Amino acid sequence: MGVLSMGVTTAETIKEITRNHLENGNGLLLGQCVTAVGWIGGTVPDCRGIVEIPMTDVAAGSFACGAALMGRRPIFVVRYQGFMWLNSSPLINYAARSKEIWGRSVPIFIRAIAMEGNGIGPSSSSSVHSIFMHAPGMPVVAPMTPEEYRQAWNYYMEHDDPLYVSEHRRSFTLHEEFADEYEDDADVTILAISAARLNAVAAVRQLREQGVKVNLHHVVWLKPFQPSERVLEALKRSKVGIVIDSDFEIAGASQSFAYELMLRTGTPVHALGLEDRVCGVAPELENITPSSERIVQKVHGLLSDN
Repeated sequence: MGVLSMGVTTAETIKEITRNHLENGNGLLLGQCVTAVGWIGGTVPDCRGIVEIPMTDVAAGSFACGAALMGRRPIFVVRYQGFMWLNSSPLINYAARSKEIWGRSVPIFIRAIAMEGNGIGPSSSSSVHSIFMHAPGMPVVAPMTPEEYRQAWNYYMEHDDPLYVSEHRRSFTLHEEFADEYEDDADVTILAISAARLNAVAAVRQLREQGVKVNLHHVVWLKPFQPSERVLEALKRSKVGIVIDSDFEIAGASQSFAYELMLRTGTPVHALGLEDRVCGVAPELENITPSSERIVQKVHGLLSDN
């Protein structure tokens, strides 16, 4: 995956950033059940500046907007990213638009935490970062590693926009940085987002053992999406490309990026994400990030068609 980052995990990095912001930066952290069991996966320190908000998701985003307008630069935590459907209205309709319409910035660091599996059901599960990509004025980032998270935080502190941070609980234990991987004359170029990056790493190993040449590019910034010349050139030399995401495939980031990349390179680029169905609580009904096996199967299918 890359180079060890001094043994510090992503969760510890988030906790360190949060403590410094709350104790030294006049910041606030708002969320539901923040101090409950686990302190949100060990990402929240026990310090001042934590505000436990009531269990009213439709109002929670408005509390964050008010704090941002008062200069507190709040961290707004949504424990299950599936709940962003309920929290989204004030964030999209006010925070993201306020600067352009009224000249008032509403800088909120939105920690939208994805979780999947374990029978958590239809309301709590999945990533939904694609819906925020549609909103003008709302950058979207999906960090997985300690350094990627620090870069996202630095961006937030250097700008006055609300920032949608699509986290995934599978990232919390990571302590290594991902590295893009390129091969000469690769058969396929894979671009992976969020927790799909972990499954893509495993899939690449399997594909190479099977004799398939693979490029792997890790996507961190979803909006703006600015593919490097290196990945564009790699796609041009590949037979096919595929964008893999932990969000829904239909009308999501994976299809949007695939379309843009295909236009820019002339290479057929496909998408792979969550299926277009509701997640159930039984294991056989769960709707989770494409597994490494599903990725391998998809790649072989695409290569056989080209």
